[in-house]
Amino acid sequence: MPCTLIIGAVLCGLLNSDIETITTAMARGDTSSEELTQFYIDRAEAIDSGEQGLHCILAHNPNAIADASRLDAQRASGSVIGPLHGVPILIKDNIETRELPTTAGSLALVNNRTGRDATVVQRLRDAGAVILGKANLSEWANIRSPKSSSGWSAVGGLTRNPYNRDRSACGSSSGSGAAVAADLVTAAIGTETDGSVTCPAAMNGLVGLKPTVGLLPRTHIVPISHSQDTAGPMTRTVKDAAIMLTVMAGSDPLDAASASADLHKMDYTIALDSNALKNSRIGVLWFHTDWCSPEQLTAFEQQLEALRKAGAVLVDIREFPGMDTIYTDEMAVLLHELRSDMAAYLSSLPGEGHPRTLKDIIAFNRTHADREMPHFGQEFFEMAVSADAASESEYIEALARARAAAGPNGIDRLLAEHNLTALIAPTTGPAFEITLGEGDAFAGGSTTLPAVAGYPHLTVPAGMVDGLPVGLSFIGPAWSEAHLLALGYAFEQLKQWRITP
Repeated sequence: MPCTLIIGAVLCGLLNSDIETITTAMARGDTSSEELTQFYIDRAEAIDSGEQGLHCILAHNPNAIADASRLDAQRASGSVIGPLHGVPILIKDNIETRELPTTAGSLALVNNRTGRDATVVQRLRDAGAVILGKANLSEWANIRSPKSSSGWSAVGGLTRNPYNRDRSACGSSSGSGAAVAADLVTAAIGTETDGSVTCPAAMNGLVGLKPTVGLLPRTHIVPISHSQDTAGPMTRTVKDAAIMLTVMAGSDPLDAASASADLHKMDYTIALDSNALKNSRIGVLWFHTDWCSPEQLTAFEQQLEALRKAGAVLVDIREFPGMDTIYTDEMAVLLHELRSDMAAYLSSLPGEGHPRTLKDIIAFNRTHADREMPHFGQEFFEMAVSADAASESEYIEALARARAAAGPNGIDRLLAEHNLTALIAPTTGPAFEITLGEGDAFAGGSTTLPAVAGYPHLTVPAGMVDGLPVGLSFIGPAWSEAHLLALGYAFEQLKQWRITP
């Protein structure tokens, strides 16, 4: 939607703005939350829906305008309830919100109206956010089939990349990433098991943070794996990611993995430092570049040179044996946990008529194959249910082996051996062509070590390759979000890395 007199100069001036700019404009009375929320709804109508649309948003919150109006009235009375007061936020549709169904993109859950908020959503509301609606995603967060196409769901269709509609938005937080990139919302929440925040963030020119597993509770989020699942912010700036993380972090008695979160959470905006790169010893994971094109390697060298000029001490790490074993063990763990974790979630759903096990979902998909499986099948689901009880010991061994290899013997060892505070690598390649029904033409990425270890992973926009955005990953040990955000913020300040679509 072009900036016109109908839209208004103030709102046009807020396109691609960060949270602080938007809240400052509301505080001055230049605009209101209601105006901004309506602007985003109208903008989505213009560029997200229809045959040529991006298909980022599954559903708008029917209460969004009323919520925004209420927050405007609170501001007018002198009450600002938090750093997101009046800011529209989009929620990936595997995260429960009380007003809308939570479908995970599947027709099997199209009537899944729980009336509940996920804990992270409630914390966003408590900080003043307007829940704009639910974002499209790769159905079941990309765990249904090895031939699935990122961004496709039976409920929402195919999300497309705003930089090039023929290119993937990556997944599984495809709608969250593409919507923020196209400025259909100020910021969004995604989820990651391995790459589902960081890949779509990188391919859509965004900041994406996968936190330490447990820093954000997973309560009322459709699961894949209790070992690796986490929600995470997707924003246009590092500071916005820090604001969002600060709001959402903390323990929840309903998620045992978050028990230690209160000991580690902080105001992450305090850590942001434009000089954080100076004298920081950072390991360069060259073993995560063998999939890079010559053009991306050139861009990566330019990123490294910028880091050096900012005072970073870069240490080359050329080899890391054992990645193939980690990949194999990870898949065994994910399929085992998918079966039990999904059953636990489905059994918690109020009301009747919902699937209660993974077998129920498989049966539903077969019955509705014309709509659910027009492009790819459900091989991963079938593999998950076919494992018998004898695989329990194999699962325990695979989990221990993978976590040790990625964490203590992986990231932690590299940091200690080279006296480093963080690791960097290209996040992934530029957005690949959409090949619906043939799987993703994924070149490679640096997401698996922090995903399997349960450690934090921050991706930051790092320029363009062949006219498409790429990201630079900052990886660290458990609970090192503040340091990674500081490094990412300092890198962000070096030049205009992010180019809007």
